[in-house]
Amino acid sequence: MGRERRLAALFDMDGVVLDTEGQYDLFWIEQGKRYHPGMPDFYKKIKGMTTEKILEDYFGGDMDLQQQISRELDEFEKKMSYPYVPGVENFIRVLLDHGVRIALVTSSNDMKMSYALKAHPEFTGYFERIITADKVTKSKPDPECFLLAAKELQMETDVCCVFEDSFAGIEAGRNARMKVVGLATTNPAEKIQGMVDWVLPDFTGYTYDEFEDLWLFK
Repeated sequence: MGRERRLAALFDMDGVVLDTEGQYDLFWIEQGKRYHPGMPDFYKKIKGMTTEKILEDYFGGDMDLQQQISRELDEFEKKMSYPYVPGVENFIRVLLDHGVRIALVTSSNDMKMSYALKAHPEFTGYFERIITADKVTKSKPDPECFLLAAKELQMETDVCCVFEDSFAGIEAGRNARMKVVGLATTNPAEKIQGMVDWVLPDFTGYTYDEFEDLWLFK
């Protein structure tokens, strides 16, 4: 690929930019025990979904319960910590230095994003666009969120790379016909290996040349 070609990187947030998935596991494991005791892997099934989609699919018959869980989740997210995935800040800066267009594409809503921005006001300098669940009508694995990010960045899908950790997110990136790098922060590397163009344990040591080389392979 010629070095003159401009690229775009679309980052999921939880489990990719922020090391928060373990905290969410605790919340959704508890919800699973309370409301879906016959589904021990409930917390895994909902990864990558918007809260609205989770409530619709698994608590759809009870509006009062949906509202209760939404309130509990909001309180949980207010108190969460928001540490970075190792190496991601440095990698984002490297991408910016090379002129890569960058967007944050998350299944979290605007309220959750406000908490993340409070913890990390530097996001506004890292990400040219931020796409939240409130900006789309369909949850991952539908590609709507990534297609919207590409549109807002004015980039074609074939020069976009999605960084994702969840099965739903990886599938959404594939459905958008973009390159996909899988982060083995949520699922084991061997589980996502065949679904992505490259697998990373985190961003430590990941270089721009390795990123650009994704376009050398079909």
